[in-house]
Amino acid sequence: MASTLSRVREVREMRRVRRQLPTSPWLFAAPGLLVIGAFILYPFVSTLVNAFTDRRTLIPGKFVGLANFRELLHDDMFWIGLRNSTLYVLGVVPALVILPLLLALLVQKNIPGITFFRSAFYTPVVASIVVVGLIWVWLLDERGLVNSLLETIGVGRIGFLSDQWLLLLSAMAVTVWKGLGYYMIIYLAALANVPRELHEAASVDGAGAVRRFLSVTVPAVRSTMVLVGALSSVAAFKVFSEVYLMAGPSGGPAGEDTTLVMLVQRTGTGLTGRVGYASAVSVVVFVVTVALMLLVLRADRRDES
Repeated sequence: MASTLSRVREVREMRRVRRQLPTSPWLFAAPGLLVIGAFILYPFVSTLVNAFTDRRTLIPGKFVGLANFRELLHDDMFWIGLRNSTLYVLGVVPALVILPLLLALLVQKNIPGITFFRSAFYTPVVASIVVVGLIWVWLLDERGLVNSLLETIGVGRIGFLSDQWLLLLSAMAVTVWKGLGYYMIIYLAALANVPRELHEAASVDGAGAVRRFLSVTVPAVRSTMVLVGALSSVAAFKVFSEVYLMAGPSGGPAGEDTTLVMLVQRTGTGLTGRVGYASAVSVVVFVVTVALMLLVLRADRRDES
């Protein structure tokens, strides 16, 4: 009798567990799903819908179809922003793919004091971008430290923050300087998985340091280089803080250093902000960034084949 009751309890418990199993995983995932839905999915869908309306900050707006995208084609500031964002990718990505790898090769060696340099190279990553931007503005200002040193040695002052192209190059330099440590850590993890025997075999065959780097290191971390290229290209195309802090809200002289994200911020904020038009620009930024990632991945697959 007791065994029968025990068996009945086990059957009931199994049925109760089976009824709970389909819902239990969703209960655990619910907090994360709510955050993703509230802060990622909903803003994305809202931006996509607003791109086809004439919505303003305090006005709901009406459906206008592709009117915002047609206006983009005739907006000189949009083409300026697209040009600057594209130049930013071309200027920043190669440096962030190659320089952190060289830096990782340097700091992976176990020599006295190398821990200090590893920390020093990573410090800009954890520093606030606002603080970093203000420091570089003070350094490159007309009366800043760099221009004072240049004037001392007889070169003369250079308009790093007043010339259109020098300002853009200065912002690129800040982006590269701040991102070096982050991508260095990624490369260090990849280099730790490179077999030491490959370098020893190459050394026995008479390969020098440069030859070992090109024939052993680069092929071994090629997938990591693709990852770094994809991440840095997306981040560079969406650049905002560095250019905004160094060029100001106006986007430099006559707005010639405006990027696409700065254009979104400028046109879509304020009491009279054109939310619909800014959303259309945001959609263009999203499409281009996805296209950049697909191009990088496609190139990687082509190299593998």
